[in-house]
Amino acid sequence: MTKLVLGILLWSFTHLFPSVFHGLKTSLVAKLGENPYKGIFTLLMVLAIYLIISGWKAAVPESWYVAPDWGRHVTALLVLIAFILFFASYATTNIRRILRHPQLIGVACWSAGHLLANGESRSIVLFGGLALWAVVEIVLINRREGAWIKPEPAPVKNDIVLVVAGVVVYAVIAASHQWLFGLAPFTGGST
Repeated sequence: MTKLVLGILLWSFTHLFPSVFHGLKTSLVAKLGENPYKGIFTLLMVLAIYLIISGWKAAVPESWYVAPDWGRHVTALLVLIAFILFFASYATTNIRRILRHPQLIGVACWSAGHLLANGESRSIVLFGGLALWAVVEIVLINRREGAWIKPEPAPVKNDIVLVVAGVVVYAVIAASHQWLFGLAPFTGGST
């Protein structure tokens, strides 16, 4: 479990660093240059992902609570919404006019869904940790950037393409979830 916790902490700290230590980030970019800074950021992310994946696999799950029977159904909906919101950050859509941080809200939905379907320790650490990071990140970004200026309206076709793409990616991940993660999302095992 230690590697999993370290991975989530490294992920969170690396992402929160620009908001919490904005002056230090600016100083590092000035000394190192933009690309070397991004390279260090990327290396830290790769290390965090490695720690999270290997920590997840090594952790012995202990039951902390029994997930509700309906949790799996809500999880399916929240994860679908999460995929759509995750990609909304990269497209010019009307979703970005409604939500300031669609990707981070998507992470929070994905995490909340998984917490509704899983009541064991490693799920609580992973999904709870990432949900907490996403919420803190939203608060810090809002504080750093100030008032939100909504983007201009986008063509509705962009929203349709986004939703269709999100549904397709969701279907592919759901169909391969057992193969990718060793857990079947729709058949009684943990997700």
